[in-house]
Amino acid sequence: MPKNPPIADPGDKHLAVSKPKRWAAGVPAVAAAMKHSLEQMGPRRTVLTLLDVNQAKGFDCPGCAWPEPDPEHRHKAEFCENGAKAVAEEATKRRITREFFARYPVSELATKSDYWLGQQGRLTEPMVKRPGSDRYEPISWDDAFGLVADELTRLDNPDQAVFYTSGRTSNEAAFLYQLFARAYGTNNMPDCSNMCHESSGVALQETLGVGKGSVTLEDLYQADLILVAGQNPGTNHPRMLSALEKAKANGARIVAINPLPEAGLLRFKNPQRPRGVLGSGTPLADLFLQIRLGGDLALFQALNRLLLEAEDARPGTVLDREFIERYTDGFEDFAAHVRKMSWDDALAATGLTRPEIEQLHSWVLASERIIVCWAMGLTQHKHSVPMIREIVNFLALRGNLGRPGAGVCPVRGHSNVQGDRTMGIWEKPPAWFLDALQREFGFEPPRHHGYDTVHAIEAMLAGDVRVFFAMGGNFVRATPDSARTEEAMRRLRLTVHVSTKLNRSHTVTGEIALILPTLGRTELDVQASGPQFVTVEDSMGSVHASRGRLAPASPRLLSEVSIICRLARRVLGDRVSVPWEEYEADYSRIRDRIAKVVPGFEDFNAKVTRPGGFLLPHPVRERRFPTPTGKARFTRNELEVIRVPDGHLLLQTLRSHDQYNTTIYGLDDRYRGVSQGRRVVFVHPEDLAALGFTDGDLVDLVSVWEDGERRAEAFRAVAYPTARGCAATYFPEANVLVPLGSRAEGSNTPTSKSIIVRLERAAS
Repeated sequence: MPKNPPIADPGDKHLAVSKPKRWAAGVPAVAAAMKHSLEQMGPRRTVLTLLDVNQAKGFDCPGCAWPEPDPEHRHKAEFCENGAKAVAEEATKRRITREFFARYPVSELATKSDYWLGQQGRLTEPMVKRPGSDRYEPISWDDAFGLVADELTRLDNPDQAVFYTSGRTSNEAAFLYQLFARAYGTNNMPDCSNMCHESSGVALQETLGVGKGSVTLEDLYQADLILVAGQNPGTNHPRMLSALEKAKANGARIVAINPLPEAGLLRFKNPQRPRGVLGSGTPLADLFLQIRLGGDLALFQALNRLLLEAEDARPGTVLDREFIERYTDGFEDFAAHVRKMSWDDALAATGLTRPEIEQLHSWVLASERIIVCWAMGLTQHKHSVPMIREIVNFLALRGNLGRPGAGVCPVRGHSNVQGDRTMGIWEKPPAWFLDALQREFGFEPPRHHGYDTVHAIEAMLAGDVRVFFAMGGNFVRATPDSARTEEAMRRLRLTVHVSTKLNRSHTVTGEIALILPTLGRTELDVQASGPQFVTVEDSMGSVHASRGRLAPASPRLLSEVSIICRLARRVLGDRVSVPWEEYEADYSRIRDRIAKVVPGFEDFNAKVTRPGGFLLPHPVRERRFPTPTGKARFTRNELEVIRVPDGHLLLQTLRSHDQYNTTIYGLDDRYRGVSQGRRVVFVHPEDLAALGFTDGDLVDLVSVWEDGERRAEAFRAVAYPTARGCAATYFPEANVLVPLGSRAEGSNTPTSKSIIVRLERAAS
């Protein structure tokens, strides 16, 4: 397999490591947020944006999808450190002009780090790289749309095009984007969900009939026990810590289940409270279970066996028999399977002791209302779908579905990634959705399934895709198997990226490449009918408006809605009767059509004007389960023990504290003690010693897969208190190690949390 040579950040030669922190947020978080904001935006823009972010009449943070409290209980500073960084990255005063592209050929930009590319500023006008050229040059919007239209109309069939979507796209833009792609004739609509929470959606759809979480913030506040598994809210969803702090004050116990000790779950210093600024903060996790990577299925299966045995010992006092008999099916088959679970396998898979599991079991017995929260630590394994199904089994046993203070809580990453799927961004659209499109717009949408992310890359490599169009995101850095993904992109005829800022995907191009710059969430969007707003859906199914207030970074920017509408008119002409010009002029017209197609959005324009928006219906909250049997399903799930050969480790990729997804804000990971660099690998000190290495050694990471090895070069080994036999490093630098063929069964999600690797001493 080809190597992926390191692209050095300017500060890597100054990389330093100190002890990891035992608490999160507090004064350092405030200072970091302000420093980053002032450097990027200056004092005036900092005030204008940060006091408007996540407010009822403001704009939704372009970072995570964690919900806001109701408007009456929102803080005036309703943002976190990483939210402030996300806003500053978008609202920066730095600009990329045509002179920048005249100075830097694409081949030179390809040698720059993700951090360097992101720091150059906002894109300001459409740019094109023509065949045989190594430079981007300006192009008019009209000529850009014409170029895309020409290439799309020349394809042998519509399935030779792929339309990718990032999570930050608004509901209005997402709905129009999928409408355009389907009117064009394809369901090739991969999105970032394919790489993160697809396993959650598949498992929840299969067992509960709805592929979304069932809880609200109010449920968290009412819970007796909250299990946080495979998630680092201190970095990835910092505002979740405030919700956990409130739940804790209301009497909840919190259990952290993770291979790494995460500072935010150990102790939280809420910067919005005097105790968080001057005091010691709030200890959050009552119990930390340092689980082995991928061991969560075994943990929940062990808990389920203990619950069954407790019911045997005290019939009628442990399980919720009424709930099981009335609302579920498959219980007997599930129970017979779980009773045969091997404790030896469970302990090997989890790396935990039986007393640790039994302690958690005792807390489960003492709790009437239980919530399980999880994120990508559970969704990116080969056995992720059965892992999440087993969580549903666990909750169903004691009736912790469809009642206050209980339920499933998959914590989605990117703002509106859940809304995009609700709007139809999916390569496998259900028949009812396509039927609704046909009734409303009068054309027959394609019925066959399209490509997800992994299948799209494979199709590019095979020559079956010629045009790639991305609505946001950084595809080549978000995807697995970096060398093969980049090879796939370079085989294309045309690559198009609708973006606010420069990233590596702009440097890995087809024969022709377009950059189409768009408005950000922070910016005013004025169309023919006046100022517009868009809407987003948070991780708990609440839909609300988002209104920017800054002047656009350039007069040559178009909104995502405008780009889609103008492109659709150019490509489709009179083939479909869709009033694209009306939609561009007035976004309320789009919401009127969404209301007729998507359930729960009836009277959309009226409901979204309410302060804080509205909550989408979720049948599980009412103990209705829209599965084929009309009941929640217990399932049999084979216990998976990941066997690692001697001399190897099980590696996960994760974010640093100075990044969000593939956007790198800086070179520090404050909570893990890393500064001025990113090429580090965290390994337990005893594992380092057993492998013949010491703290600070420079190593190559080599992943092992059936089609050959993959290598990521020049990482500093850091002795770190991770679970034995496990290691961790940052993406996207380590995505090269994730084989394209290694993916979750049922969801096709790349297995970025269970990569078998060995360490080799790096060449000096």
